[in-house]
Amino acid sequence: MMDHRMGVYLDNAATSFPKPEAVHEAVVAAMRDIGASPGRGGYGQALAASRLLMTVRESLAALINAPDPARLIFTHNATAALNQAVFGVLSPGDHVVTSAMEHNSLLRPLRLLEKSGVTISMIPADSQGLLDPQAIRQAIRSNTRMIAISHVSNVTGGIQPVAAIADLAKAAGCLLLLDAAQSVGVIPLDMQETGVDLLAAPGHKGLMGPQGTGFLALAPGVMIKPLLAGGTGSSSDQDLQPDDFPEGFEAGTHNLPGIAGLGAAVAFVKETGVARIGRHEHDLAQYLREKLAQLPGLHLYGPVDPLQRTGVLSLTIEGMDPSELAFFLDKSYGIAVRSGLHCAPHAHRTIGTYPAGTLRVSPGWFSTMQEMDYLYEALTAIIQKGHS
Repeated sequence: MMDHRMGVYLDNAATSFPKPEAVHEAVVAAMRDIGASPGRGGYGQALAASRLLMTVRESLAALINAPDPARLIFTHNATAALNQAVFGVLSPGDHVVTSAMEHNSLLRPLRLLEKSGVTISMIPADSQGLLDPQAIRQAIRSNTRMIAISHVSNVTGGIQPVAAIADLAKAAGCLLLLDAAQSVGVIPLDMQETGVDLLAAPGHKGLMGPQGTGFLALAPGVMIKPLLAGGTGSSSDQDLQPDDFPEGFEAGTHNLPGIAGLGAAVAFVKETGVARIGRHEHDLAQYLREKLAQLPGLHLYGPVDPLQRTGVLSLTIEGMDPSELAFFLDKSYGIAVRSGLHCAPHAHRTIGTYPAGTLRVSPGWFSTMQEMDYLYEALTAIIQKGHS
């Protein structure tokens, strides 16, 4: 058994850790060597900051094949990106189709909009947490403005049929908003080929960048209203917020050190290969799944077909609260995992784990097979001790 003092981090679905060394170096360099903010001066450091911002914007756009880098807006996280998407597009009288598998980062903004006259249809998923495109098609109305779904469930790791849903959106003349929080950096994404109109993602999960970073990418022709108003470094003579891309949607000072770190992280992801990273995480989770399936009283959730899952794995042990189990794994074995509802209560209602939730294991690029064995040994010992 591994020495638990080493620490085993298996909560990459929340925040990836550790980060590539180049990320640390880029954050420090932006603070130490640049210092200034983009668009806030014509001197050398400010221009260097602007060049850095543009370079990272272009790099991210290339990673997801976004049609226009200028229409990729930096945000502080995926939550801010999703809020900008729904509040920027939807108006009273509009209808939205979403699902029971959504994270609160999408569901709560939609519920706020519901109070102002936006109507919502929440499509149920099956017991594996997967959506049926046919059910989405039946929910579309004449006033449906948007279909808003997550690409991958943060609870089950289930991969939704995005291409089929995108076809439905296109046929209905409505927009597809994709919450790519659990897929960017893990599953190859192509906005143009798939037909995604708005894509929201964080920088701190699969992209392996710093916390406090994220983005919203928009297809050409998608019109949105700015969510924040303030200084943009441009059109300073006007009282009204400009609506040009990207400046009009990035009011205030950028998190340049974080964006610099994100740029280094994206470079690492591109060099390593998104598919290779995703395959590594998937293989570790699948290996662990096969071992855990042998343990008495342990239940696994999510799609039965391995090809419909990422490396996110949810489990419960009969007679033991997931939060208690997570505490015990941390305290006695030095294993960091997530417990509870994972900010997705309807997903747990769907798979039958509400209200206690599940224990979620999410390996990352730097996780190892040895760590999967260690977690398996720890859970085996817990079950053998009668959950003591």
